[in-house]
Amino acid sequence: MSRRKPAPQATPLARRAIASLAARLMAEDGIADYGQAKRKAARNLGLDEGVALPGNEEVETELRAYQSLYQPDEMRERLQLMRQTALEAMEALAQFRPCLTGSVLDGTAGRYSEIELDLFADSAKDVEIFLLSRNLDYAPSEPRRHGPDSPETLLRLDWNGLPLILIVYPLMAERSIHRNPHSGGRNQRARAGAVAALLEEDLS
Repeated sequence: MSRRKPAPQATPLARRAIASLAARLMAEDGIADYGQAKRKAARNLGLDEGVALPGNEEVETELRAYQSLYQPDEMRERLQLMRQTALEAMEALAQFRPCLTGSVLDGTAGRYSEIELDLFADSAKDVEIFLLSRNLDYAPSEPRRHGPDSPETLLRLDWNGLPLILIVYPLMAERSIHRNPHSGGRNQRARAGAVAALLEEDLS
């Protein structure tokens, strides 16, 4: 049985270049997925396919620096607006125990970012019925991950003019997801109270 060859290591300079370009692609071109941004950056830089890529944390550091340098006012105003809209959506969807996650929570949201809410329900159909009862149009899509703690479905819609994605998990997954904050590919989640506190900090 052949062993898989380890990915060739990038030099520190190449690793920084990948992270920097990936951050610019996320900020300017609307790429939301860290992995996609890193792979495209490596290709654009002419690096060997399969080269070891920088971690998400390295790209996030570069993204914050880029936004602070080139998009400070735009980023600040949009982040505040998206957090306010997220809180309004969370209050409306309170019965599904929403948590804010993604770039709107961690502060890296830019001009192309979506508000991401994790929801927990007996059935994804319950969330869809809720949206339909309020005449809210949505587009379902299949989640990329599959497993016991993976979402049942993703529902994309506009909420007060901003893009919102609802990531609907089975109700039984809530406890394990919060016990292991890295499950589901996310490092942070926040309830409505924590989001309200962030908004107060934004306005202070």
